[in-house]
Amino acid sequence: MDETKLRTIAQLQEFLGATPEVKFTLAAGAGAGAGDAQRYEHISRVLKRFDYPRLKKAERGVVLTYLRRTSGYSRPQITRLVARWEENRLAAVPLAKRYRAPAAPFARKYTGGDVELLVQVDRANEDVCGPAIAHLLRRAYTVYGDKDYERLAGLSVSHLYNLRKSAGYQKLRVSFTKTRPVCNPIGVRKAPRPNGRAGWVRIDSVHQGDLDGIKGVYHITCVDSVSQWQVEACVEGISEAFLLPVLQAVIAQFPFEIEGFHSDNGSEYINHKVAKMLEKLRIEQTKSRARQSNDNALAESKNASVVRKHMGYSHIPKKYAKPINAFYVGVFNSWLNLHRPCLFATEVVSETGKIKKVYKNKDAKTPLERLVQLNEKGLVKFKAGITLEDLLAQAKEKTDLQAAREMQKAKADLFELFNKPKRKLQA
Repeated sequence: MDETKLRTIAQLQEFLGATPEVKFTLAAGAGAGAGDAQRYEHISRVLKRFDYPRLKKAERGVVLTYLRRTSGYSRPQITRLVARWEENRLAAVPLAKRYRAPAAPFARKYTGGDVELLVQVDRANEDVCGPAIAHLLRRAYTVYGDKDYERLAGLSVSHLYNLRKSAGYQKLRVSFTKTRPVCNPIGVRKAPRPNGRAGWVRIDSVHQGDLDGIKGVYHITCVDSVSQWQVEACVEGISEAFLLPVLQAVIAQFPFEIEGFHSDNGSEYINHKVAKMLEKLRIEQTKSRARQSNDNALAESKNASVVRKHMGYSHIPKKYAKPINAFYVGVFNSWLNLHRPCLFATEVVSETGKIKKVYKNKDAKTPLERLVQLNEKGLVKFKAGITLEDLLAQAKEKTDLQAAREMQKAKADLFELFNKPKRKLQA
């Protein structure tokens, strides 16, 4: 391209507007090292043709944009080259490359044999700190006179770590670190054994999605192991500031005494503040065992069959945690326990003597109906001021269909709050 006909700033602006991209190519017959030389010559020619030092600020910006477009150089590099051109233009010193590749590569000071010696010293001393290894290398030459350590005797501590990161060292020295088990004294690592009695709850938390790196609300699922009496709650986060008050409210919503509290090994439940709260209530705290995925399976299955089914997977911002929790306390939890049937397993002994859990159609019943059966056997201890008759009377206030419709109406109002369109700004 012959760009020498561009003589005015207006012509440059038209050129920039009409050509979004221009690729700089070498002239025919140019050598491999002539690329920068031709670019420098082009930059000097343009600056001189437009008399760059006398241009206004806006006009200089157009020229610099034109040079970046035609030369392919970055903005900082064009700025440096223009500054150097202005500095040397009176002395008529042309732009030229001031850097070049070294004539010879840097000499290697430490050989592969030195790296092998370093590996031997590190292995024998079990990777002590760098200053200690450097001191041992120095002693090997100065005290014991081993000439093999002559170069390593002057090895600096900082370069010692560089050698440890080198490919030669890593090839000779491969170390494996086993996963260390977490030794947390909080809680007993075992599966709870309610022995058919109500009051041993399982708890788990489920996250309501991310959006642009922002966390959504967290749902807390707490369910009794035997009666499947379930309490749902919602918090903004699973830190202690949000979780402790909600845990107290969850435990308070159960109509019977809680004797066992089982969770996985997450830090939201395995911490000193939760342990102190449970100890004050005289509740045994247990946590899931390693490689025993069924220890907390009941709470996790409720996350899928209840939380995900009714709340979905879409992101819900944290600011809606209080309305969701109010929906749980006011409508949802009572519908779950008084009107929603659950399947209860029946243990059957097979021909081989193995106990299997079978879910029969006749075993479908609500958690309240299950409490009635447990109460007849004396396997449930109600809290003071709460009787089974009160719960049965509450369940008869509305039919199962009415309760389900009331829950669906409240849920629709709740989701309408989430999906409420934002007000458009008036012009």
